[in-house]
Amino acid sequence: MNVFQSKLYRALLLLMFVLAIGVFGYMYFSDDTFINALYMTVITITTVGFGEVHPLSQEERLFTIFLILMSVTTLGYVASIITQYIASGELLKKLKFKKVQKKIEKLSQHSIVCGYGRNGKQAVAKLKKFNKAIVIIENNEDRILELEEGNLIYIKGDATSDEILIKAGIQNAANLITALPSDADNLYVVLSARQLNKELTIVSRASNDSSDNKLRIAGANNVIMPDKLGGDHMASLLVTPDIVEFVDMLSVDSDNSMNLEEIVVEELPKEFLAKSIRDLDLRHKTGCTVIGFKTPDNHYVVNPDADTRLIPNSKLIVLGNAEQIRKLNKLF
Repeated sequence: MNVFQSKLYRALLLLMFVLAIGVFGYMYFSDDTFINALYMTVITITTVGFGEVHPLSQEERLFTIFLILMSVTTLGYVASIITQYIASGELLKKLKFKKVQKKIEKLSQHSIVCGYGRNGKQAVAKLKKFNKAIVIIENNEDRILELEEGNLIYIKGDATSDEILIKAGIQNAANLITALPSDADNLYVVLSARQLNKELTIVSRASNDSSDNKLRIAGANNVIMPDKLGGDHMASLLVTPDIVEFVDMLSVDSDNSMNLEEIVVEELPKEFLAKSIRDLDLRHKTGCTVIGFKTPDNHYVVNPDADTRLIPNSKLIVLGNAEQIRKLNKLF
């Protein structure tokens, strides 16, 4: 696209140059006003056939012949560039990019996923189940075809570039997942993202244990090592298979029989603020059970006491089946 744009700009500049020569020439040979010289130049270049401002002298006619030959060549060149630009599909790509960019500009509190590889696809699939707005950054042509087939919003480019992150709407985003294969690239994305949005929740993929601390220092809220998690999970299936299978059944997917849901205390009705978990009476109203409480200083309390106060910046984690979760969402 940059090659075509440079050719198009060059052609337009050449056309403007011919226009300037025409105006200057008619002003010089005819000693005429700028408007008259511009008029003569335009009708000569476009060959529309309007009348001359005044009868032309021999010098003016020779200059007009020169201008016509020059303009025909220039217009032919401009037309060929524009035709090539349209036929190559670059114009459609640019229009499509602008359309996508307008969609992104309207987004707020969305999630950005850097990399649409194995881990990136899983992250996107999970976010889609919760109807979260997603912008994906990818530069692999094959994966981009998958994104287009799935009607997903994406930006083609290098996620380590600040410009690409800004195009993905990072300043208005709520979350960012960087699932690039290189720890160095993930580190760079985390550093850039944290500088561009201080409030962003960042989750990064890592391959090596040594990268964990570096990514957290750079600004990642959480660091996930897929290989390590997979190995631990396989070993746990041998040591404590029933516990692992039970935990696997607990999910935040609405299709599963047992689900976990997170409740932000500030999103509860005002009458429940500063009251206790007992006052919520979730067990009676929805059938859900409160199994966890996250304090404002990010400490987790398992199976919290019923008298635990619902204070700002805290969260409740509840367990229930699909129907109970639906009741919970309808209630709050």
